[in-house]
Amino acid sequence: MKRMEAIELPAEEIAHQKALMREFALLENRPRTYCVVTYGCQMNAHDSEKLEGMLIEMGMTKAESREAADFVIFNTCCVRDNAQRRALGNVVWLKELKKTKPDMMVAVCGCMMQQKGMGEQILRQYPFVDLAFGTHNLYRFAQLMLQAVRSRRRVVEVIQEDEGSIPEDLPVLRSSPYHAYITIMYGCNNFCSYCIVPYVRGRERSRASARIIEEARQLKADGVREIMLLGQNVNSYGLDVEGELSFAQLLKELDGIGIERIRFMTSHPKDISDELIDVIAESKHICHALHLPVQHGSTRVLESMNRRYTREKYLARVRAIREKIPDMSLTTDLIVGYPGETEEEFEETCSLVSEVGYDSAFTFIYSPRIGTRAADMPDQIPEKESSRRIQKLIAIQKENTRRNYAAYIGQIHSVLVDEASKRDETQMAGKNEYNITVNFPGKKDLIGQIVRVKITSAGESTLRGEMVNL
Repeated sequence: MKRMEAIELPAEEIAHQKALMREFALLENRPRTYCVVTYGCQMNAHDSEKLEGMLIEMGMTKAESREAADFVIFNTCCVRDNAQRRALGNVVWLKELKKTKPDMMVAVCGCMMQQKGMGEQILRQYPFVDLAFGTHNLYRFAQLMLQAVRSRRRVVEVIQEDEGSIPEDLPVLRSSPYHAYITIMYGCNNFCSYCIVPYVRGRERSRASARIIEEARQLKADGVREIMLLGQNVNSYGLDVEGELSFAQLLKELDGIGIERIRFMTSHPKDISDELIDVIAESKHICHALHLPVQHGSTRVLESMNRRYTREKYLARVRAIREKIPDMSLTTDLIVGYPGETEEEFEETCSLVSEVGYDSAFTFIYSPRIGTRAADMPDQIPEKESSRRIQKLIAIQKENTRRNYAAYIGQIHSVLVDEASKRDETQMAGKNEYNITVNFPGKKDLIGQIVRVKITSAGESTLRGEMVNL
């Protein structure tokens, strides 16, 4: 696979786009309120923060709901068929609303739009959509909006071939003042047989480490207490740029800045190096929570998936991690019903899940995505059989979670307080260092603080505790 060196967009281009944002704000006949609806992963969530940042610069304010907004934009996901259907279903729902609000504008962007032919489909099947664009031209949002508002015509722009450019310094409206996303790289080079991501996000492009470190320092100065580093495969950060830091080296630099918590996702198991494990083990601020998607427990299926590791190699990496970091919380992704999966191969997934003992797992029935190799494979598994298998797998993982969470009882955890319960304002909730939600009695002035909580009980997906003074 030929690597593509990332090129930062010229500062003049970003300055031009910011000027267009200000120009849009001066328009008389434009939307005044907005609503951004986000589907998919943290990468999409961070893209939506950028969209909101641009919308604010364009003179718009956030509406209380999509029904109340003058402009609604759907930032979509297409990794699984049900995510795409849900997004399109919600877009269609706005068709009726728009009949009562003819000046309302509707836009669709994100991964779903990046699929080949989707732009033409939007033009053909969804005539009430005013604007559509893909992942590679998000930075041109203000320009596209200006064009749509001024011309009163539909605007569809999807760049199919990504040239490796990286936009810097776009406005961002972060969803929290206490934790923040930092995208460290874009795209994916792995081409797993079931996955559409490389086709909609492009090839791997790493941001300059100096840019990332500068952003982290600014976030610390702004009071951010936790950062989440994002990339389709963060472990391959820097490999596309000669002389750039490795991911382990980047983590070490960020650890030295002093932000209280550092998280990252997603890690491809084939790229978990001993150097990376050592950096996490020796760090002061990197959380001991690792999402390590295995996808399947059968070496034959993993080979068909093009995962580039065997069951044995994956388990060896898990042992290496736990040898250096005994309290590491592991989570994973699992696919059931992959084409040709036999009952024996499914049982291999079950046994691997039991052996590793994940804290939690995202389990999915295989979803064919047009354009991927697996979609054309023979021996597609019937839905009834896939449903039976996934229910068994969920039950196994549920027992793992119950056992692991029970082991946390009596321990004292650090919890970054996120919010008060909507039903009872005396109950606080936040994530511990293992990325598990902890509920405990407290006051609202704790929100944004990191507090010590003694775990007193465990539920199916959360822990409960009491705050302690140390």
